[in-house]
Amino acid sequence: MIHRVFVALFMSLIAMPFAPMRAQTTQTTAPLPARAVRRDIPLTNTIRRAFAAGTRDSTGRPGRNYWQLWMDYTIAARLDPTTSTLTGRETIKLRNTSDSALSSIRMRLDQNIFRPDVPRGSSVPAEIHEGFVITRLAVNGAEVDMTAPPNGHDTGASGPSITGLHTTSARIGLPTPIAPKATATIDVEWHYKLAGGNGSGHRMTYRWGDTLYQVAQWYPRVAVYDDLRGWDTDPYLGPSEFYNNFGHFDVTLDVPAGWIVGATGVLRNPQDVLTPTARERLSHVLESDSTHAIVGADETGPGRATAGGDRLAWHFVADTVNDFAWATAKSFVWEATRATIPERRPIPVNIYHLPGRAPQFAHAGPILRHALEFYSSLWMPDAFPQHTMVDGPDNGMEYPMLVMSNDGPADHETGHQWWPMMVSGNETWYGWMDEGFNQYMNILSGADAAHRAPNLDGLGQSYGRVSGDEHEPPLMWDSNYGGPLYGFQAYDKTPLMLSMLGGIVGDTAVQRAHREYARAWRFKHPSPWDYAFFMSNALHQNLGWFWYYWLFTTESVDESLERVSINGTHARVTVRQDGQMPAPVVLKVVFAPGGTPIKRHPNSTVVGDTATVTFPVDVWFAGSRTFTTDLDFGGRKIVQMTLDPQCRFPDHDPSDNVWPRKATSAPSPAAGRRAPATCAS
Repeated sequence: MIHRVFVALFMSLIAMPFAPMRAQTTQTTAPLPARAVRRDIPLTNTIRRAFAAGTRDSTGRPGRNYWQLWMDYTIAARLDPTTSTLTGRETIKLRNTSDSALSSIRMRLDQNIFRPDVPRGSSVPAEIHEGFVITRLAVNGAEVDMTAPPNGHDTGASGPSITGLHTTSARIGLPTPIAPKATATIDVEWHYKLAGGNGSGHRMTYRWGDTLYQVAQWYPRVAVYDDLRGWDTDPYLGPSEFYNNFGHFDVTLDVPAGWIVGATGVLRNPQDVLTPTARERLSHVLESDSTHAIVGADETGPGRATAGGDRLAWHFVADTVNDFAWATAKSFVWEATRATIPERRPIPVNIYHLPGRAPQFAHAGPILRHALEFYSSLWMPDAFPQHTMVDGPDNGMEYPMLVMSNDGPADHETGHQWWPMMVSGNETWYGWMDEGFNQYMNILSGADAAHRAPNLDGLGQSYGRVSGDEHEPPLMWDSNYGGPLYGFQAYDKTPLMLSMLGGIVGDTAVQRAHREYARAWRFKHPSPWDYAFFMSNALHQNLGWFWYYWLFTTESVDESLERVSINGTHARVTVRQDGQMPAPVVLKVVFAPGGTPIKRHPNSTVVGDTATVTFPVDVWFAGSRTFTTDLDFGGRKIVQMTLDPQCRFPDHDPSDNVWPRKATSAPSPAAGRRAPATCAS
């Protein structure tokens, strides 16, 4: 989902990748105050159990015994625009690939967030209504007693029972557990009203009047059962997103004739629902990058926009996806182009919008094409057979093969085809593993689209002005309860973290490791521990200290040039760290022009009249607050020194990173969000 980040944090998108070098140095240790630098990644009971069971590995890869449930959904739904009611029936085949017998099944019932009696986060419902009305529920042919108290306890009856029917997370109790490697069948019949209005924060303001519907979180679904926590029982509160099983979807959508449907998956019966003209136009979409009109603004109604008749059933099939969404409108304009996916072949890209909103979709084709092709090259090829963008009230939401968007957030929403549609972490708990990664790669995509190198300078340093805010939850805090700074936690902090990591190992190395991580966890469910261990191994560094401070704390570096003394060609520099997070010591030394050549240090690089000297993070591991080094570059006069010249390390006050000191005035709150003038450019 799109989130308006602290735009001022991102500055210009021009890259200067940096990788430090290790070297010998002279160090003076201050007696007090010392600090303990934690250098390992904390392990909870859940990840310890997974390591012991062999489902996950301390290298960060899936373990030899890794498993995840698989679902087969067959759904038929009918839309009645006169009442905005969706009526459906579905059959779910739950394949228990786990090593445990399942004595219960958890069902996700997101539509119940519109009920007046359910908990919500910082969301405002578009309407208050009765939520899911489930009229039939059976497991392996055994009917569930739907007359039992909706929020009561199991009745102890011989058949399956249900509790929490009117919440967003219901429990079906099973008299006979589902054995490991066995399959269970769940039949559900239901209906509910598609909400519309001025709701916010729940991703389900679904319709404009009774002529356009965006339909998501629309069917009862089985929750994830994984090797970490068993059943996912977190309620759906609105702001944080999802954690879904992968599976196969066979979906039939019954809508009035003349209404066009865009959806996850591939349309299997175009001959039944499309006109011969539309089918002929579609046959040319993959021939070039041109945008083709499939159904124009003047082609409306049965027989012109679609096949004739009263109602039409659109049949879609999607394989290996973790959700299914769709949209339909009485007067959609349908355009299509292609994206050429590396290592694959071109795929169709569909764009659906209302006739009067064409300006908001004027660049949709090139934006979507660039996103699909760029991210495929950056991480791994997009695995899906098509991509669709649909107009509507939700302008910033993502589902497999489908985004609800116009030109504005199109790049961001399309990026979600990688996280979480192919690499599917638990967004409810760890929003940063999809939204945060996406924010980071949007910077790279934006620069590429503008034909310039990306610049991540300044981002890492800027976290120093956020660190210490009592509203900020750590990244490992359950995002479902993220509070006022949920947006910063889930979206904005991760690019700052990866900016610092790039300042340590180089941005290209970070992206290479990320690419390997994506491929290792393709169509699987990684955890934060998997990510952290994988990245450390891929980067060939012990980064436990880095992941501890960024993921488990809200600490910062807070570094400064405490003293600089020059004696002829010799300089003694003392760096102070007042924060709890350590960081490498990086010094940019500027010399007066002309004169003798600059003498190189083994831990330095020299470009023109500038040397950059790097000391590894290890210099802080003994607990000192200060680090002193002696530098001698020969006969050149030193005119300036800058600590952390790329502004990659979180610093509350960067003004004390420069020698000689510059006179500064107190920054305004807005200025505090900007990268300091000392950043390299």
